[in-house]
Amino acid sequence: MIRRGLLFVIIVAALALAPPATAERLIVSLSTHRVLINSNFTGTELVLFGAIELADPDILDRRGYDVVVTVRGPQRNFITRRKAQVLGIWINAESREFVEVPAYLAVSSNRPFAEIAETEFLRRSRIGIDYNILTQRIGTDIADVVPQDPFRVGFVRVMRAEGMFSETPNGVTFLSSTHFRTTVPIPGSAPTGTYEVETLLIANGALVTRETTAVEVVKQGFEALVAQAARDQRLAYGLLTALLALLTGLFASLVFRRD
Repeated sequence: MIRRGLLFVIIVAALALAPPATAERLIVSLSTHRVLINSNFTGTELVLFGAIELADPDILDRRGYDVVVTVRGPQRNFITRRKAQVLGIWINAESREFVEVPAYLAVSSNRPFAEIAETEFLRRSRIGIDYNILTQRIGTDIADVVPQDPFRVGFVRVMRAEGMFSETPNGVTFLSSTHFRTTVPIPGSAPTGTYEVETLLIANGALVTRETTAVEVVKQGFEALVAQAARDQRLAYGLLTALLALLTGLFASLVFRRD
C-alpha cells in the first residue's frame, strides 16, 4: 500500500515537471510604432513582418496557415444621415449616431475570408468589415446591427470613400511557409491616437493563436501646439479663433473694397 502511494506521488510529480506540449507561436514586428503628423503629412505606409515558430509540419504539408491582420484606429462618435426628397428638394430626413466605433479599420489576409473559415468563426473573430462591431444608438439602446442595415451600409460606404475603411483579401504575402508580410496604409487624414494591430494565425478554419501590438499616430510641431491648446485651453482657443476670423474679415474688406 505504501509502495502504491509512493508510486502515485512520483507519477504526479513527473507530470507536474514535464514540459508543456509545444504549440505555435506568432512573432510580429512593425516597421515603426510611432507615426508623426505635421503640415506636410500626406500619408504613409507601415510594413508588418511576421514569423510562425514551432509550426506544425502536418499543417505545412497540407494547406498551410492563414493570417488575418486587422488594424483598428481610435474610437470616435459619428453621425450618419439619410436624405429624402420632399417637394422636389433633398433634405436630411433621418439620422443615426454610431457610438465609439473605430475611426480607422483595415483588414488584410492571405486569401479571401470566405475561404479561410466558416461564417460563424469570421463573425466571432471579427474578421472583415461586415463582422466588426459598429454600435449604433437606436432610441435608448446602443447595439450593433446586421451588415445590411441601411445606416450601417451608408456609414461604411463613406468611410471607404475617405480611405478610413479598407479590406485587402490578398494583402498578406507569405515569403516562405512560416514567414509573411503585409502593409498598413495610414492616410493623410488619419486621426491621432492609438491604433491596435491584431494578427490572427488560423489553421483548418480554427484560431491557433493571436498577437496584438499598437501604433501611435501623433501630431508634432505647430500642429501639436494648436491641438494641445484646443484641448487644454478651450475658452482662450475659442476667443482667439473668433478674433482671428474677425481680423481676417476686416483685412479682406480693406483689400477688396471699392473706391
